[in-house]
Amino acid sequence: MTAVDGVDYTPRPLDREATFYVAGHRGLVGSAIWRRLEKSGFTNLVGRSSSELDLKDRDATFAFFAETKPRYVVLAAAKVGGIMANSTYPVDFLSDNLRIQTNVIDAAIEHGIERLLFLGSSCIYPKFAEQPIREDSLLTGHLEPTNDAYAIAKIAGILHIQSARRQYGLPWISAMPTNLYGPNDNFSPQGSHVLPALIRRYDQAARSGATSVTNWGTGTPRREFLHSDDMADACLHLMEHYDGPAQVNVGTGSDVTIKEIAETIAKVVGYEGATEWDTTKPDGTPQKLLDVSQLADAGWTAQISLEEGLRRTVDWYRDNADHLRG
Repeated sequence: MTAVDGVDYTPRPLDREATFYVAGHRGLVGSAIWRRLEKSGFTNLVGRSSSELDLKDRDATFAFFAETKPRYVVLAAAKVGGIMANSTYPVDFLSDNLRIQTNVIDAAIEHGIERLLFLGSSCIYPKFAEQPIREDSLLTGHLEPTNDAYAIAKIAGILHIQSARRQYGLPWISAMPTNLYGPNDNFSPQGSHVLPALIRRYDQAARSGATSVTNWGTGTPRREFLHSDDMADACLHLMEHYDGPAQVNVGTGSDVTIKEIAETIAKVVGYEGATEWDTTKPDGTPQKLLDVSQLADAGWTAQISLEEGLRRTVDWYRDNADHLRG
């Protein structure tokens, strides 16, 4: 992107001494980004917990930006959950996420934030999108009904970023990660996504000596999984090397069945019992594999293998099980 108001916004290494706000810095993605930025030498990171700053409160959000004056922002704050939570509370997922992202983006516009990365989700794409899913599949078909409210909020966020680019010339970008996992994930029985739910279930079964574990669905849907540390590394890379209006898919470019991921988790936690499948429960989207060609063209590929990532995550879960959410 060319200069705007005399400022050259061409992507380049970010100033390690500049104020950098990570919205949602205690969550799965935000905490990983915080660790990656610290490792990369950023010395003025800013974060607020939801109890310290309610991003649904527009006045409080604008006051925070006026006080801290960040130069860079990663918008990783969001209300997230698995199939059950999304199906049960669609109003909450739509309303909360729209308010969070609208307040942060509008405040960032008012204060002329130099670089902003908005994080969405691969659920923005149509349920039956051609696999692997390209960025231009957005808005070409019906969404998965179990999380359509959350998806619509994230689609609105993408358009908000694109609109800021068109109206104000700001070089802001959006990244759409595949299924993420890692430290600080939500492992609660009601609110977790599939992978942390499986880790908790199989770890408890291994510890209790249970002879069987029952999982939702058929186990046949295919899913792509990316460790949150890889995601964080991709985010910093994109902020320093990519500028474009299209959202960028972030993933590994390969997938496995839910049955295969369950078997791998069972192996990692040391569970040797049987696994049964409750086929009366929904499977969700049959396959969700991202085309990561655009990300590769920008110079980044995933580094952490699935089994290695699972081992790291299980170790973290066991070390922190006593004070996890839920």
